[in-house]
Amino acid sequence: MELDERKTKILQAVIRNYLETGEPVGSRTISKYTDLNLSSATIRNEMADLEEMGYILQPHTSAGRIPSDKGYRFYVDTMMEAKEREVVEMKEMLLERQDKMEQVLQRVAKVLAQNTQYATLISAPKMTGNKVKFVQLSRVDEGQILAVIVVEGNVIKNNILNVREELSDETLLKLNLLLNTNLTGLSISEINLGMISAMKQQAGIHSDIVSEVIDAVADAIKAEEDLEIYTSGTNNIFRYPELADQEKASELINTFEEKVQLENLLNNDPDGENTGIQVYIGNESPVSSMRDCSVVTATYELGDGMRGTIGIVGPKRMDYDKVVGTLKTLQSKLDEIYKDHG
Repeated sequence: MELDERKTKILQAVIRNYLETGEPVGSRTISKYTDLNLSSATIRNEMADLEEMGYILQPHTSAGRIPSDKGYRFYVDTMMEAKEREVVEMKEMLLERQDKMEQVLQRVAKVLAQNTQYATLISAPKMTGNKVKFVQLSRVDEGQILAVIVVEGNVIKNNILNVREELSDETLLKLNLLLNTNLTGLSISEINLGMISAMKQQAGIHSDIVSEVIDAVADAIKAEEDLEIYTSGTNNIFRYPELADQEKASELINTFEEKVQLENLLNNDPDGENTGIQVYIGNESPVSSMRDCSVVTATYELGDGMRGTIGIVGPKRMDYDKVVGTLKTLQSKLDEIYKDHG
């Protein structure tokens, strides 16, 4: 007999309850927890079938049931399958979004350069205030487990952790439950020492695994890939005699091509406090080759806490009104432009 959807949900509810309480689980408990709206009598019949099929056991002393090894195995396999599917879907969606994002930002940089007749740059958005979405521990072999950590923005990190002895399915499930119950939805600043110590206490002899997972979560949240920067209109620099001097212009164009120094400009607000418009005139610029220019930057935000920077570089006599107005419009429009290219 195959497990149908109803039996599967009841089995999952039995296992989750047993993992949380350590007590045998009765039909009345299940009737409160499942979304099936079944009577206790129907649940009792289904549980009797599950027992006959070897997925749950009834200890002699109680009317409740506990999972058998076969039940744990089914739960682990279906849970792993669902999580793997979720990870694959996230990766696909992420690649699609990155391609779309690249096209949108390249187009915006180009239009901005044409409209202002200055040089423009835009950084691809980064996540701010990442939170944990879920943690998944699974066995690789008897001495190692794989920790998959997914944080907001669907950044996925895989870490191999060494363990002293092979962990049983039940132990892995309990650790998964403990980690996800405590960490899901939190940013790294919200994971405090008191919480870590309570989790380690609950994990008992496996407290070192909790420590390693929290270290891995911190790494995943801090993980910063290289800043992607899109530029356009560098040749506009030659329109302005004060910037067209051979040496100065080539140094400036080189800065745009190399992009490394541009990060100093776009990362000039590491705490993300300046969400408005910044104007750097001459020597105020954090980039030495731009000391004869004016630079105006604006932070833009997309949904999901993603934030990037737009910059316009021109002569000190640039049309500040027009530049600031254009950036303000773009700040409010970028989220719409991005969504429209879905």
